[in-house]
Amino acid sequence: MLRAMDRHDPQAPVGHAPGTRARSRAAVLGHPIAHSLSPTLHRAAYESLGLADWRYDAVDVTEDGLAAFVGSLDDTWAGLSLTMPLKQTVLGLLDHVEPLAEVVGAVNTVLLQGSGAGRVLVGANTDVYGLVTALGEGLTGGTAARVGTAAVLGAGATAASTLAALGQLGCTTAVVYVRSVPRAGGLVRAAHRMGVQPVLRSLDDAVDQIGTADVVVSTLPPHAADDLAAALPGARPAGVLLDVAYDPRPTALSAAWAARGGVVVGGERMLLHQAVEQVRLMTGRPGPVDAMAAALDARLAS
Repeated sequence: MLRAMDRHDPQAPVGHAPGTRARSRAAVLGHPIAHSLSPTLHRAAYESLGLADWRYDAVDVTEDGLAAFVGSLDDTWAGLSLTMPLKQTVLGLLDHVEPLAEVVGAVNTVLLQGSGAGRVLVGANTDVYGLVTALGEGLTGGTAARVGTAAVLGAGATAASTLAALGQLGCTTAVVYVRSVPRAGGLVRAAHRMGVQPVLRSLDDAVDQIGTADVVVSTLPPHAADDLAAALPGARPAGVLLDVAYDPRPTALSAAWAARGGVVVGGERMLLHQAVEQVRLMTGRPGPVDAMAAALDARLAS
């Protein structure tokens, strides 16, 4: 199923009059996709950079429909952002996968290079960059900080990117809390490819243990950590929490962590920074962080 979520003329670039065509196009794909904040971020970047002939859409694409959509793209397309469940599905459709995305096993960015018969599809992962940069906002020392101990909640694609990010920050033995250890095989294989040795534990154990970690990253879906938040001990947490969920804002886990005096980095900061890197890769221009952050904050506030 393919369904454009935009209400304007499907051929009209952002900032152009209806009926004109974009010279360069990009979009975020996923299912469902109506909730995506990527259009807000990328459109703000295009406006700030003066890229009036660039356009960014949100398109509802299922796993079954991804190959057909990718095959239909013409030479006006510069790149794609991918959400779940497409970050693994796309791997078989690419001509080249950048090393980081290959070891993580997840592609959230597709770059369309060349034209015509020479067109090449390149897969990249900007989630790791987004995680490292967002965590750096809460860590003393920023992205140059060295993390000794870390806890990760969840075992999906974002958890794999989190292990790669923690590895860049010096922690290669994070404790990963999962609902089912036997079903975490994909994460373990990804960790081994990147030289990381995670310790798997039951999610039920997290409430009594995560408070002592230097860094805690929750990759659980919205509200999945609410029970854990309600059961957190009253003691002040030792480290920085990044909850990649950002709806509601703050999440129950973030609110409980902050109420106990812990440092919290909102999940929207990871979203922001991975989009900043996507803009750089797709346009060749540095992503305007301040303009994109302002647009994101305004959207979330509304």
